[in-house]
Amino acid sequence: MNKRDFLKGLILFVPAGGVLGALAKGLDAKEAAPAQAGGAAAPAKPGPKAYDPKSHYYGMGIEIDKCIGCNRCVEACKAENNVLQEPFFFRTWVERYVIKKDGDVVVECISVKSKTPKEGSQDDADVLRTFFVPKLCNHCIHPPCVQVCPVGATFATEDGVVLIDSNRCIGCRYCIQACPYGARYLDPRTKTADKCSFCYHRVRQGLLPACVEVCPTQARIFGDLKSKASRLVRFARMNKIHVLKPSLNTEPKVFYAQMDGEVR
Repeated sequence: MNKRDFLKGLILFVPAGGVLGALAKGLDAKEAAPAQAGGAAAPAKPGPKAYDPKSHYYGMGIEIDKCIGCNRCVEACKAENNVLQEPFFFRTWVERYVIKKDGDVVVECISVKSKTPKEGSQDDADVLRTFFVPKLCNHCIHPPCVQVCPVGATFATEDGVVLIDSNRCIGCRYCIQACPYGARYLDPRTKTADKCSFCYHRVRQGLLPACVEVCPTQARIFGDLKSKASRLVRFARMNKIHVLKPSLNTEPKVFYAQMDGEVR
């Protein structure tokens, strides 16, 4: 049998699928050849990992002894979140507590003045101690503001942040009245409620809230309560923690260290 007759018999014997498969393998080998000639092809880069709110649960810690009342957190918050510069509109603010020897407590919101009060504004002979307390929305586990909103504009996210949908808010002020911490106000420009959002637009990108980032003494600590490596978890473990108005059972997620009983 000559070579031509042998090849004809081979084609008739091999199933058509096997011949097509062999041809396909040959084409794949030819396509891979240039890559092999020029070096191994670079592996495909993985795309950005999508943010999963179920994997996080955020809170904030505040070390009162470290707060110097500089108001940088207030200014950064206003700039980052387009808060009105006029007095009495704040997402976060700082209060100065003056404890007198006779037991009287004087509380002053120094953020209204946008400057630290002068030393000696109280009679030094009567003052026992003074300290600063930053305040903001407490992003409660059981938020009264969410319960009273008639249109569902105020809601809690899976990662523990209480937010306001300004497109749904009707400006009824129910949430403002229900908040026991005075953390909400009605924006006169939009006629909708506004408050601290933990800079949620930054947090979702892996950034810190603006107030935390600018604090010169690191009095504010932000972190993920689900992460054992979180600085906030270490802060809670190493300090005696207090929350504002614990008897209300709202379970705030803003935790204070070195807080006096006079703070309210």
